[in-house]
Amino acid sequence: MRVVTAASAVVFLAAASLTTAAGSQAGEQGLLTAEPLETWQTDGIVWALEYAHGVVYVGGTFDHVRPPGAKAGERDVARKNFAAFDAVTGELLPCAPSFTEAGNTVRALKTSPDGTVLYVGGSFGKVDGTGVASAVALDTADCALRPDFRPAMAAPVRAIETTDTAVYVGGDFTAVNGKPQQRIAAFTPSGTLLPFKADIDAPVWSLVAALDHGKILVGGDFTKVNTKESRGLAALDPTTGATVRVYPGWLPIRSGVKALVRDGVNFYVGAEGRGTGIFDGRIAGRLSDDAMLWKDWCWGATQALALHNGVLYSGSHAHDCSQTPGGFPEVNDRQHFLANSVADKHILHWFPDTDDGTGEGNGPRALEMAGGILWAGGEFTEVNDSPQQSLTRFSAGPAGAAPDAAPRLSLAETGAGEVTLSWRAAWDRDDAELTYLLYRDGDLVAAPTQRSTAWSRPTMKFTDAVEPGARHQYTIVVTDGSHTTRPSEPLDVRAVADERPAGER
Repeated sequence: MRVVTAASAVVFLAAASLTTAAGSQAGEQGLLTAEPLETWQTDGIVWALEYAHGVVYVGGTFDHVRPPGAKAGERDVARKNFAAFDAVTGELLPCAPSFTEAGNTVRALKTSPDGTVLYVGGSFGKVDGTGVASAVALDTADCALRPDFRPAMAAPVRAIETTDTAVYVGGDFTAVNGKPQQRIAAFTPSGTLLPFKADIDAPVWSLVAALDHGKILVGGDFTKVNTKESRGLAALDPTTGATVRVYPGWLPIRSGVKALVRDGVNFYVGAEGRGTGIFDGRIAGRLSDDAMLWKDWCWGATQALALHNGVLYSGSHAHDCSQTPGGFPEVNDRQHFLANSVADKHILHWFPDTDDGTGEGNGPRALEMAGGILWAGGEFTEVNDSPQQSLTRFSAGPAGAAPDAAPRLSLAETGAGEVTLSWRAAWDRDDAELTYLLYRDGDLVAAPTQRSTAWSRPTMKFTDAVEPGARHQYTIVVTDGSHTTRPSEPLDVRAVADERPAGER
């Protein structure tokens, strides 16, 4: 490693800042920051998120919301299983219908394509005292309950998808309006049941419309659709409900699909498995011909997906991604957010995290891009090791998460006129390459860089040329170009004196 003189320190730091802050982000496809924005919280699980016209709608199983930083029970504001927030500022909005009775939960939210109507599904029997049956619609302009969309669902609704002419609803139900309807149904935007019909043998969890390719993609826990084996994933005719495509070999036994999203040309699958020999990761498929493009291999069920700038963000509790490029080995810990390149499944360096939380212990349950901000909801109680319950947000822009604390310097070796120092590399949630600024007696003497992750933090070394027998004090800080740690504890070192006879020096 070369020695950087004090005179060159300013030039080096400027270059390092530009390289790390700009180059690192460009190399990671313009990822979101891993540092969460201030966000309101709920006192229960968030199951669903939706965005329209500058508002983020939140559905789940909760009684109150509270401001950022407030502890449980502090400054509570009543919100019964539904809340609305300004998508940019995060402020709580007055839109507050109460969803109560039956299962007391909202599981699905989806707006009409023009954003004027919000369709709400779950398990509830009343909205502000009006009797309903687990599926309703609100006008987004004034948050009022619409009188027209009132289907009678015989069991919980878990997924909603909308087009200009239809509202598709999936879930656990086997009857709608008193008539047989096996876990999926379609309505006009005003609530009239359409002739669309399919026979699905287990709950539907996710729906994505691809009318430009003549199909509705359906994901869930099922093994048969319209009497044909179709494990967890199927494509249906959007008018009749007839099977357009099944996907043999995509999912093994005891595996289902919890999340589906699409972009202009591809669709993406988030899977959950139970038991051995299952699949928990993500799959990319092409909409035009249903060809599989890639399949990653992470253990830890995927619960939610979102797309932004060529990156597939996911919420899961991944604990072994060693078979996926950029992934990590089993380290007896869980990583609850991941970012895959949509082009090649590579896991990118973006590692904000939550705890498992309450309930079923899966951490994040819902993701939604609102402009350039990723909203995440679930059952977690911490984000990046700090208290934050059930909601959080991540913004676009330069790297936001600071490196962890500066490493501890150790003396590796000392000789006449040489001091070799060693330290373990730090890591950062959204920058793979960090710069280490090493100071001797307050002057910068070295600034090496190193790539690292939470699971791979190599030992680094630097040999400093000093006067024999001299005493010096060393410190080190770590920077990602935007954030710099506090200095390490000083290390006092005395170099070995030169013991050669005076005439031989």
